Amino acid sequence: MATISGLLPEVQAFLLQDPIPMFIGGQWVEAADGGVLQTIDPGDGSPLATVAEGKATDIDKAVQAAREAFRKSGWATMPANERAVFLHRLADLVDQSRATLAQLESLDVGKPLPQAAGFDVPNVAQTLRWYADLMVHTRRSEPIAVSGFEARQVRFPYGVAAFVLPWNFPLLLVGWNLSPALAAGNTAVIKPAEDTPLSTLYFCKLVAQAGIPAGVVNVVPGYGHTAGKALAEHPGINRMGFTGSPEVGRLIASACGNNLVPVKLELGGKGAAVVFDDVDPAAVAQKLVAAVTLNTGQVCCTATRWLIHEKIWNQFVKTAREAMQQIKIGHGLNPSTQMGPAVSEKQRQRILGYLEKGKAQGAEFVLPGGPATVAEHPDGFYVKPSMLSGDPDNVCAREEIFGPVSFLMKFREEEEAVELVNRSSYGLANSVWSADMKQANRVAEALVAGNSWINGHNLFPHGVPYAGCNLSGCGGGVLGPETLFDYLRPQSVVRALS
Repeated sequence: MATISGLLPEVQAFLLQDPIPMFIGGQWVEAADGGVLQTIDPGDGSPLATVAEGKATDIDKAVQAAREAFRKSGWATMPANERAVFLHRLADLVDQSRATLAQLESLDVGKPLPQAAGFDVPNVAQTLRWYADLMVHTRRSEPIAVSGFEARQVRFPYGVAAFVLPWNFPLLLVGWNLSPALAAGNTAVIKPAEDTPLSTLYFCKLVAQAGIPAGVVNVVPGYGHTAGKALAEHPGINRMGFTGSPEVGRLIASACGNNLVPVKLELGGKGAAVVFDDVDPAAVAQKLVAAVTLNTGQVCCTATRWLIHEKIWNQFVKTAREAMQQIKIGHGLNPSTQMGPAVSEKQRQRILGYLEKGKAQGAEFVLPGGPATVAEHPDGFYVKPSMLSGDPDNVCAREEIFGPVSFLMKFREEEEAVELVNRSSYGLANSVWSADMKQANRVAEALVAGNSWINGHNLFPHGVPYAGCNLSGCGGGVLGPETLFDYLRPQSVVRALS
């Protein structure tokens, strides 16, 4: 492990394990074949921790442990209010461990510590509580009015819910995916991203401390082509949730389809922000710069296409360029950092590669971007935020870059803006910026996506479904009441009255 000053004792002790074991059946265990993987601090490029690397054998053990817990631990059959007690206890422990979890998340992903501590970690606790309480107030049995019969629909947990989760918001997405599954009475197996497994593994310490029965939550780190593939193909799972790219989403869906396992896919995006001429262009520019540099642009729903009304183009571009140039780039644990590194050198090169492709196709660089150097950490995976403009068919306007890169386009009429936005093959999230609420609502409904936001971007209130369409996903979303029912199997019970 690299020597990093200012780490909490709990973080230091956790990282010094060699290796950090996986969590199966309530036990901390090493990989069956003794394999390990190494995580890297993206802020300085140095080794961060050694983690047990799971493969098919370990995945099978985790699935069997989850199946055993579903049948015998009592988790699936206990009243919802009793499960809620455990989930509230777990949420309290997440809150109490906020500083520890936030440091691990910042180190592992590279994101600024205040972002992890201010949103990611507390949101996990909020999501656990929200779904625990929702399940308590959800009727498990509903009568059905039909002539000549006594009928009802009853809902039961499915069994083992499997999750393959990405590296950009590791802990947050554990909260979003795991909370409804557990609240409904399912057990779970999680395969975190190989780049960022640390906060998810530490979360398992809290699961055990909360008294949740052994085997209800299992975490197996590993690579996608081994552990992830084995989990998606396993005949012992009953539900699958995947967050990641459309390319891998297709593979996951195909594997689940072979076993007829229902799958939820939350995939990529190419979000747009439509900015009309009746707003304060400087204020909106500041907000969109903050959105596209959040987590170094590694956010699937962020606004990367900016459609700016021609009347405010010059002022908007001037302010946005100045704001981007002022972004403080640095290590996630540096208190002054506003934007950290890319998660890996591979991701850094992906971002830089797209800039080259965009330039080759004629994009104009409003702000060049490119590699960034942080004096204290010359080996970190840093990039500068960049702004491009040009033809909407440019590769940087069409494909998901997953970096702090915005592509600007000018428009005159509302219909033109809608058409430009809806050219995308994605459909995750867009935003409309206007002082005219009739116009804002009209355009928000016309944009094809799972989520349309007005005068804001990246808005995630609990209770509002968050999902995608087209290349951005299918099979249901997260955060809404419907998500709870995704993890409850419906069963009808009917008796003839004559």
